[in-house]
Amino acid sequence: MKNIAKKLLATVLSVALLAGCAPLTKKESSAPTETPKTVEPVDVNVAALKGPTSMGMVQMMKENDEGKITSNNYKFEILSAVDEVTPKIVKGDVDIAAVPANLASVLYNKMEKNLQVLAINTLGVLYICETGDSIHSVADLKGKTIYASGKGATPEYVLNYILEKNGLQVGTDVTIEWKSEHAECVQALAQDPNAIAMLPQPFVTAAAAKNDKIHAALDLTKEWDAIQQNEKNKSSLITGVVVARKDFVEAHPEAVVDFLEKYEASIKFVNEKNDEAATMIESYDIIAAAVAKKALPFCNITYIAGKEMKEKLSGYLSVLNEQNPKSVGGSLPEDDFYYGAN
Repeated sequence: MKNIAKKLLATVLSVALLAGCAPLTKKESSAPTETPKTVEPVDVNVAALKGPTSMGMVQMMKENDEGKITSNNYKFEILSAVDEVTPKIVKGDVDIAAVPANLASVLYNKMEKNLQVLAINTLGVLYICETGDSIHSVADLKGKTIYASGKGATPEYVLNYILEKNGLQVGTDVTIEWKSEHAECVQALAQDPNAIAMLPQPFVTAAAAKNDKIHAALDLTKEWDAIQQNEKNKSSLITGVVVARKDFVEAHPEAVVDFLEKYEASIKFVNEKNDEAATMIESYDIIAAAVAKKALPFCNITYIAGKEMKEKLSGYLSVLNEQNPKSVGGSLPEDDFYYGAN
């Protein structure tokens, strides 16, 4: 028995010596390790509207269609109008969506706080356009008629705010003639050489492609920023955000992080590689590649998340709330509205 014990002891010592001679790698540790958690892919239904909010997604959509994304089962849908996407979010048919900034606040109130904004994806895209050369500042709009579409929505509140902050009163100093579609505003520009219109990108570029006399005279994002220099609580002009149902965020936090990482990369690609992105944009029937290529530098597609998102978006919604509380759903969102900002 003593011989057996001696042999076992010798074996144990030999193994210990061999282990001690093995080179240590950076991943090795004397502390106990846990088995990495395996996250199973989940279904993620994503919706966006035709325009800048979907233009920033095209690289991610293309990689998904090519089977290069396997982390989750993404399904993308591009819709033409806000009233198409809203019921899908409310009913739960869509988990993540790119929507107008003020609509996010409206839905937050309508859905009893079951919605969070994940990131800002588009800053201002509104421009004052003309075919002549009479508008060089907001002050030059005095005594003019502006053709615009979007009454009762963000474009109206933004235009009113900028005019008022520049000392111009709607109905007294400036007349706004509201149209149901952007195309009607473009038609007014074509028919009247003195006409002025408010148009969004990429519609400005598309209109200029058909009538080379049409050009952007004022960038309303820059005019907004100029006003903010004198404001105590600064904000940014924001067009679009990406939102998610709060119950989805809580149930699938890893999927949300995965989406945002890939979405941010897609936005970076679109902004840095306009030519390739323009081709993708046309392939998804958003706008023609030739128009997209020219419009992209002026669409203000971006990715802003966390505390910076909260600061910019809360300030913007506060301005809209002062114009008309209904524009944000009756009341401003609480802190839980801003994903990753607290």
